[in-house]
This record gives sequence, C-alpha cells and structure tokens, in this order.
Amino acid sequence: MSSNKFEDIVLSINGRVGTIKFNRPKTLNAFGGKLMIEVVAAIRELNDHPDTVFTVLTGEGRFFSSGADVKASGLDSPEGFANDAEKKIAFFQRFVPALEMLRSIIDHRKVFVLALNGPAVGGGAAWFTGVSDIVLASSSVYLQVPFSALGLVPENGSAINFSQSMGVHRANEFLMFGRKVTVQELEQWGIVNQIFPVDGFQDHVLQYLEGQLAVNDGKSMMETKRLQNEPLRSARLLAVVNSMDALAERFVDGAPTQRFVEKKKLLESKSKSRSKL
Repeated sequence: MSSNKFEDIVLSINGRVGTIKFNRPKTLNAFGGKLMIEVVAAIRELNDHPDTVFTVLTGEGRFFSSGADVKASGLDSPEGFANDAEKKIAFFQRFVPALEMLRSIIDHRKVFVLALNGPAVGGGAAWFTGVSDIVLASSSVYLQVPFSALGLVPENGSAINFSQSMGVHRANEFLMFGRKVTVQELEQWGIVNQIFPVDGFQDHVLQYLEGQLAVNDGKSMMETKRLQNEPLRSARLLAVVNSMDALAERFVDGAPTQRFVEKKKLLESKSKSRSKL
C-alpha cells in the first residue's frame, strides 16, 4: 500500500512489478492537475521499493497521453514582464516539474517499462520513449508531435532521443513536420519491443513481464540497465536542459502563445459542438 495519496495517477504493485498509471482519461491523460508531481512521487517510492524490478508507466482509457493540457495551460492569459530576462525565467520555472520527472526516470534504479496503452501526442509521444528501457504498445498506438505547428521545439531531449533511435531524417519528418508514426513503424524501427492487442492490454503487459521474471534474475536485469545507462546520464540530462532553454526562448519570442490561444478556442468550439448533440 502506497503511503502517498494520489489524485491524477494510480500506483499499484503486483509482485515485482510496480505500475504508475496516468488517471486523467477525460482529458486524454493530459499533463495537467497534479499529474507530473504525482508521477515523480511514485517513481521515488518505487525506486526504493525492496521487491520490485520493473516500473511500468501507462495510461487509463483509450489514450496514453495527449501531452500539454491546452485548456488549463493559462497561456491565453497574458502576463506582464519587466523585460525578456524576467519572461524567460518565468517560463523556465513552468518546466521544472517536467525536468524533475525526466530526471527521476533517467536516474531510476528499476527497469523502466513504457506501456503505451493507446495513442500519444505532443509530450506524451516525445518525452518517454528515449529514456525508457523497454517499450510495449497496444495495436492502437500512434505517435504525433505538433511542436512546429504550435511554435514550440522538441521537448525534454526528444530531438536527440529520436534521431538516435529512428535516424535523423525520420526524426526530422516526425519532429519538424508532425508526421504521425504508426505502431508498426515504431516496431520496425526498433523503438517498440512488443505489440499487444488493445483488449486486455494491461494484462498482456503484466503477463509478459512476469514471464521475464520467471526466467531472468531481477538484479541482473537491473544491473544491465545501470551499465547501459550510467555513461549516458550526463548527456541525457544536458539534452533535457538544452531543450528547456530553447523552449523558453520560443515563449520569449511569443510564437507559441498565440498558437495556444487559437488551439484552445478550437478545442472549446469542438467541445460545445459535441455537447449540443
């Protein structure tokens, strides 16, 4: 039983598998509310758990995550800043929860498994694949990042992670142009390890990991992870900070703000249209 009380995630432990589940399905698990802070708390808890070997990150509902919570972003409420330096620091501070979430994953002792239960967009698509040790996906998964369409940049080190995993040219089409990448492509390119059916996806993930534990020594798997990741730690953290710096400069320029306002209006209009049906 977790000592923490969570609102926007669910933390569960089944034997030697700990699972963190995004639990904001009405927003398609967008990164709003307390979600990021609670993920950090759960990762810290599982990091020190005496029995678990695998830490699984997944989502509730039909989406893994839709990324930024545009409706709750507050970017349509203009703030006054004395100068560009103050403006940049203010936006940089907004990114600190994401920075600590990524650092927590990068430094996590357990084998970190990304279990994509459904499509992922924006940060949901970009942040986690490159810092995960194993990636499992349902047959409904696709990844798409509209960073350029929103005046943003590839977030949290994703420019480096995707260029290393899928190749520079594919990564550019994905990150610059917002190309939707199918789960079959993700498997072909070596980003996804296994694809499971949508129905019973979480059960398939647990069975798969329990199967590995029945054959393989948990400490050996964790040591393999450590030996692979330890030399990469500094570069991964630097990539996260560099992308945060570039993102803050984009907000200083003002490019994303108007695009977020327009996106929010579009989402609200669609929501009103659905409510009339």
